[in-house]
Amino acid sequence: MAANLSLELAKHALLMFGILLAVGTFSGVLARWVKVPDVVIFLLVGMLIGSSGLGWVNIQADSTINQFIMIFGSSYILFDGGASIKLKVLKEVWITLLSIATLGVLITAVITGIAAHYLLGLTPIVALLLGAVLASTDPATLVPIFKQIRIKERVAQTVMSESAFNDAMGAILTFTVLGVAMGAGDFSLSAAMADLLKQALLGVVIGGVLGYLAALFISHEKLGFLAEFAPVVSLMAVIAAYMGADGMGSSGFMAVFVFGIMLGNQASLGFKQTAQESHQLEDYVMTTALIMRMFIFILLGTQVDFALMNQYLFAGVGVVVIFMLVARPATVFLCALPDRRANWSVKELLFMCWTRETGVIPGALAGLLLGMKAPGAEIIASVTFIAILMTILIQATTTKWLAKKLNLLADDQP
Repeated sequence: MAANLSLELAKHALLMFGILLAVGTFSGVLARWVKVPDVVIFLLVGMLIGSSGLGWVNIQADSTINQFIMIFGSSYILFDGGASIKLKVLKEVWITLLSIATLGVLITAVITGIAAHYLLGLTPIVALLLGAVLASTDPATLVPIFKQIRIKERVAQTVMSESAFNDAMGAILTFTVLGVAMGAGDFSLSAAMADLLKQALLGVVIGGVLGYLAALFISHEKLGFLAEFAPVVSLMAVIAAYMGADGMGSSGFMAVFVFGIMLGNQASLGFKQTAQESHQLEDYVMTTALIMRMFIFILLGTQVDFALMNQYLFAGVGVVVIFMLVARPATVFLCALPDRRANWSVKELLFMCWTRETGVIPGALAGLLLGMKAPGAEIIASVTFIAILMTILIQATTTKWLAKKLNLLADDQP
């Protein structure tokens, strides 16, 4: 009986994957035809085929399959983003990056929390918890957008790097505030910053070590015995980086991002691949990242709870508008404008103000709060869904238009 049940579950999972791949492929073609980032179409199609729509796909947010796809998919997309980062660019903007990924998360959370307190009538601590959930940007959304829309190098790489580095700060802040809301402790800024520093350093070290070893065994003239297996090594190392960092209480997403940076800057480490090997690895990563993108955003769309959203729709939209038009600009100008080394232009700052989509990471945090029955969890989940829809459907679709208006498209933009 148990064997039959396992077989039926396996067949169901296989059917779901087949539907996701088929629908995702046609959605990708449609996105190219209408000239918008494919994550937008994936999200909309997911809403259409989910349990609130046609009912073709019904994978629960707390299921093992969903958690696997979200964790591995986000990790692989983040690795892909890290591989496109150039170390020379990070050296120029590291002050902005550090400031906006730490202090910026606090600024966003506080301003959004104040809006939630007045518009939704939440207690200050629950309102701050909502702000903390929404405060981190989403690498799974931003990396694909900048892969498809070629923005000037340092702006694109700063925003992508921020999205990788600030997830640790967002998670730390969320669970610190949650502890206070549930009566489990007092908020300590010094303890939160110490924890952030620990997570950041461990993530950087683990990702850096694995990235160097991968580059060594793939591209070293004498030790590169795994050159033919570079795609498999990258896959294995992404899993090892995430699991190693997570097991040591660090940020798995930061580790895979740094791993990607190391592997993408092999020449700076003294390693060099042949053109054929480099092309093979690039093709594999691009295809795998596309599949992960399909799965993540179609699934995210299928799990949008319209009934829950409708309960707090108008006030929630008001909070998200303030989040987009007040909290984000305040964060960018307070954190990036003082950086004289980077010497940001007003046009670059305006673009960064608009580009901060919400997606998988805040959605996962909101789901965790629901599972823990945290104070105000349903309201937080409702507003988080609204933020995901509004930022992806409004900001992602207008990214190329705004970049063109601000003259920030790369010179090699198709």
